Amino acid sequence: MTNGAANADPDATRAATRGAVERFLAALNAGDPDRIAACVTDDFHNEHTSTLGHSLRGRAAYRERLPQFLRQFTDLRYDLEDLVVDGERAAAAYRMSCRWLDEGGTAHPVTIRGVFRFQVADGAIAHRIDYWDSGEFQRQVAIAPTSATTSPASSTGEP
Repeated sequence: MTNGAANADPDATRAATRGAVERFLAALNAGDPDRIAACVTDDFHNEHTSTLGHSLRGRAAYRERLPQFLRQFTDLRYDLEDLVVDGERAAAAYRMSCRWLDEGGTAHPVTIRGVFRFQVADGAIAHRIDYWDSGEFQRQVAIAPTSATTSPASSTGEP
């Protein structure tokens, strides 16, 4: 994926990539599905490495999952610990915190560290890979691994 960065000023490309990632994280923290979806490309690939994660493709599919995710993960916040940018690629270490609502409506405080890898094209996120520990999520919300039916990704497609 490229936006012509091979011919562009490397500093400008890094700045554009950093800006795209920062806008995306700010949109997630704002909890606005339209604003979040506006940060990704039409053919966005949302990839999860976690056993509870469910990857998807396309802005429309991603946008469709966001409202349920945001309802279930109240007070969602991604705090950036580190951001490394290389051209149109970036890696962002984060600390995600929220209150996760289980099927009975009980709120469980959750804090998980993870890493996003991003590929940016034309100022938008084209591919995001999310690395997070689903076992840690299960421990924090006291869900046995074999009975986890509602998780950051199983029912909502964690963005």
